[in-house]
Amino acid sequence: MAKEIERKFLVASDGWRKAADGGTRFLQAYIVTMDDRSVRVRLMDEKRAKLTIKIGAGSMTRDEFEYEIPVADAKEMMSKAVGLIIEKTRYELEHCGFVWEVDVYGGAHEGLIVAEVELDAEGDTPDLPSWLGTEVTGDPQYSNQYLSTSPLVSKADHELSYSPF
Repeated sequence: MAKEIERKFLVASDGWRKAADGGTRFLQAYIVTMDDRSVRVRLMDEKRAKLTIKIGAGSMTRDEFEYEIPVADAKEMMSKAVGLIIEKTRYELEHCGFVWEVDVYGGAHEGLIVAEVELDAEGDTPDLPSWLGTEVTGDPQYSNQYLSTSPLVSKADHELSYSPF
C-alpha cells in the first residue's frame, strides 16, 4: 500500500514556468466521493488512463492505490462521474531536490493554479520556491474532489496577480 504525503500551495507568480516541463493535459472525474475516501479516474493527454482510490481523512497523508486502465474504460467511467470533470494541465519541475507539480486549471476552474510537492515523510521540509503563495494543505476547498462536487471558490481567492497565459 502506498502513502500519499503532500503539501499544497496556491501559486502567486509565474516564476515556475522557466523550469517546468511541457505539461500533461488531464481530465479527471470522481466515481465515488465521500468524506474520507474517493475513487477517481484520470485521462492523460488522451493516451493513458489511471484509476485511483484514496482513503483517509488526514490533511497531509492518505492511503493511495493507483492502477493503469484502458483509455476506453476511463472514458466510460467519466460518463458516469459525480459532479464536474476537472480540466487541468500539470507541469513538473525540480526545485532543491524535490519535484513540484503545478496544476493550471481550465474549464469551470479557469484561473486557479495550485502547486503540490510529494514528500517521503511528513517531517520533510522542502525549500519553498519564491513563486508560491498561501499554503492550502488540508484546506478541503482546494482538493480536486471538492472542486468536482462543490461550489467554486472565487477567483479573487486564488491570489493570482498575473495572467497565467
